[in-house]
Amino acid sequence: MKIMGLDVGSKTIGVAVSDALGWTAQGITTIKWNENDLTSADEALTKIITEHEVGKAIVGLPKNMNGTIGERGEASITFAKHIEKKLKIPAELWDERLTTMAAERVLLEADVSRKKRKQVVDKMAAVMILQGYLDQK
Repeated sequence: MKIMGLDVGSKTIGVAVSDALGWTAQGITTIKWNENDLTSADEALTKIITEHEVGKAIVGLPKNMNGTIGERGEASITFAKHIEKKLKIPAELWDERLTTMAAERVLLEADVSRKKRKQVVDKMAAVMILQGYLDQK
């Protein structure tokens, strides 16, 4: 069973998928969506779930540095529940503190241009969320 990692932002969702053995995470795409319409990403996510035979989703949970859950964290929890209900796969939340900053740093070190970084940072953050989950399992 493959696992999908999601970095859910207010305008985009970074998507990564594991290999069949659950060892490595690969970035797939970044989906543009409207956070006020939870169903706006359903079609794109359903296509990825079907195409990659995904059986589970790991949704990044952006906690505050003190461990509390703020507005962005609440939005991720709501989205994870939506995935379970509408897309019919289990969704697990994963602490994603600092993943976007780490992804940005990796891209900077790789000398990726600012324009290109903006296009791939969410996908890279999804890879880091999923890889962290896979490594712990």
